[in-house]
Amino acid sequence: MCVAVPMRITSIDDDTAITEIDGVKREANLMLLGDEVKVGDFVIVHAGFAISRLDEEVARETLALMREVLSSDAMG
Repeated sequence: MCVAVPMRITSIDDDTAITEIDGVKREANLMLLGDEVKVGDFVIVHAGFAISRLDEEVARETLALMREVLSSDAMG
């Protein structure tokens, strides 16, 4: 199963961003984005590509829901 995850951009070099969430850092290619992004923005990262810019409030709500679901699954 593949999951797209909201992540915050910590740096940008040409078409590549370093993104981070909960201490996990990933490179994300920015070439699929139609929107301009900057350091501090949230993006949805899927398979190494940033596929959408995301409002910070929506990103935080999504992350909270993902954490809740994943912790419930882990509990059995």
